[in-house]
Amino acid sequence: MALSGMTGFGRAEGALGDWTWAVEARSVNGRNLEVRFRGPPGFDGLDRAAREGAQSRFQRGQVTVGVTAKRAEGAGAVRINIDQLERYLAAGAPYLADGRAAPPRLDGLLALRGVIEADAGADDPEALAALEAAMSGSLAIALDGLLAARREEGAQLMGVLGGLVDRIAALVTDAEGVAAGQPMAIKDRFARRMGELAGDSALVADRIVVEAAALAVKADVREELDRLAGHIAAARTLLASDAAAGRRLDFLTQEFMRETNTLCSKSALPTLTAVGLELKAVVEQFREQVQNVE
Repeated sequence: MALSGMTGFGRAEGALGDWTWAVEARSVNGRNLEVRFRGPPGFDGLDRAAREGAQSRFQRGQVTVGVTAKRAEGAGAVRINIDQLERYLAAGAPYLADGRAAPPRLDGLLALRGVIEADAGADDPEALAALEAAMSGSLAIALDGLLAARREEGAQLMGVLGGLVDRIAALVTDAEGVAAGQPMAIKDRFARRMGELAGDSALVADRIVVEAAALAVKADVREELDRLAGHIAAARTLLASDAAAGRRLDFLTQEFMRETNTLCSKSALPTLTAVGLELKAVVEQFREQVQNVE
């Protein structure tokens, strides 16, 4: 059983030489897969590793991956990225010119992202490649932890969704039993109305049979009940599937609600209407939980 949720968290730490780092991967619900990455400057390959790693593991959800790295104090050089600093200054120049901003302080400029860069070993490409590879390994571990957390959520959702499908099935069975009495109820109601208007006569009796039959046809909910039974079977199949089922379950929920609304609109009995309304409430609970499924 591989039903997966879309909420989870994974973390990994690592060290190599003078460097230590931590990777955190988290995700929340999303209609599609969206990957966001934030990492230390100088390790451009980590962005691609994060995106490819997420795409190989997940199909939906907003996935955020963050890498924080620190080099032992005094172990590496620090430099100012002049090009990045100049871009910040150029962007702020119009605001300074018309008095909408105060002149920037040096400490504020140096705190801007990308202005100060730690030398990750640019003078030693092999050392940099080894360091980035080690960080990528930790990134994969964090993503595996996120995957495990999402599958754990999926196992919990499986129990909740399975219980709701069982409840829907029980209500459909109740609706079938109540709906069997609709034709006679319609006939009795129409007969009373005709008797009040026209009295008792053979002509009235014949009219009652014809009109009641027509009304019973319009109020027949057999088709809706059969479709609901089919949707229940489809839901159980999807829940037992190894494939990502979130989108298909979401579509199936819409079909559940469509048939339930028609059932309520065709109801000629208060008891059937009550069952239909309860069915709508359970389908809505099912819809809310389905939003968490990958």
